[in-house]
Amino acid sequence: MCDSMVALPDVTQAGDLIFGKNSDRPAKEIQDAISIPARTYANNAALECTYITIPQVKHTLAVIISQPQWMWGAEMGANECGVVIGNEAVWTREPTHDTGLLGMDLVRLGLERGTSAIAALQVIVELLSQYGQGGNCAEHFQMNYHNSFLIADRNEAWVLETAERYWVAERVISGVRSISNNLSIRNADTIRHPEVVEYAVNRGLCNSEADFDFANIFSSSFVSDVPSPNSREGRVRQLCQLNRGEFSVETAKSILRDHQSNVCMHGEFVSAGSQISSLSPAGDKHWFIERPHPCQHDYQQVSFSPNTKLDSVAGIK
Repeated sequence: MCDSMVALPDVTQAGDLIFGKNSDRPAKEIQDAISIPARTYANNAALECTYITIPQVKHTLAVIISQPQWMWGAEMGANECGVVIGNEAVWTREPTHDTGLLGMDLVRLGLERGTSAIAALQVIVELLSQYGQGGNCAEHFQMNYHNSFLIADRNEAWVLETAERYWVAERVISGVRSISNNLSIRNADTIRHPEVVEYAVNRGLCNSEADFDFANIFSSSFVSDVPSPNSREGRVRQLCQLNRGEFSVETAKSILRDHQSNVCMHGEFVSAGSQISSLSPAGDKHWFIERPHPCQHDYQQVSFSPNTKLDSVAGIK
């Protein structure tokens, strides 16, 4: 229950890349925006993720993440190389599992290990292949799902969508792109799991590569090319398109605070955290809200200093 969006430099006022996400989580969860410094580890070090332990890499990058307190992973964040990632829950025909890497673990791993958007994408799909995704995604009740990701750096963005261990990825070449809680990549994928077409053919889900359609094949419900503007997915797409050519940080704020179709969510699920990032060669800036309801709080800029606290920095309304 989230929305992520990106506006590439060709459609923004300042020529920067703008990323934004609302993290919609169960109302009782607490989410923190935290800075974690770059670190170097001993050979053969182990990393305890939310549910499983995997080998740690030699060096991790400095990151800022928005993290539900109970898990190791993150809903969204940025790293020192100018990479930003947000994930979305998606429901597919493939089975979910009780153990594995959470989608949120994959967000943090991509940020800590990926020096560019495509490098972070490769980190995520390699870990997905090795360990799979799985585990309860909520603190107070059972909720299992698969994940999609919006991954960007200063120059480009990628949408990565998964169904268990299978995946496709589409490069965002220009303009704006948003993702919500539905699979959206049809036949335009530029890279994909090497066996996904064969798997779909063997299951009778398509006849050949010619009619392979990832979203239609793997979604648990009907997929529309044009979501209703009354849906969250359709509303965010509409607002992004309306602001092409003049997209700004102010635009991102207004979209993430929009109440039509619950983009800013209130209720049993709430927008528990929010992020806006501006990426450019002149310097990256990252703003977060770590409280429910972005409509009620100022975005505060966060640096990569591990001592940064949101209450101690200037906010933007």
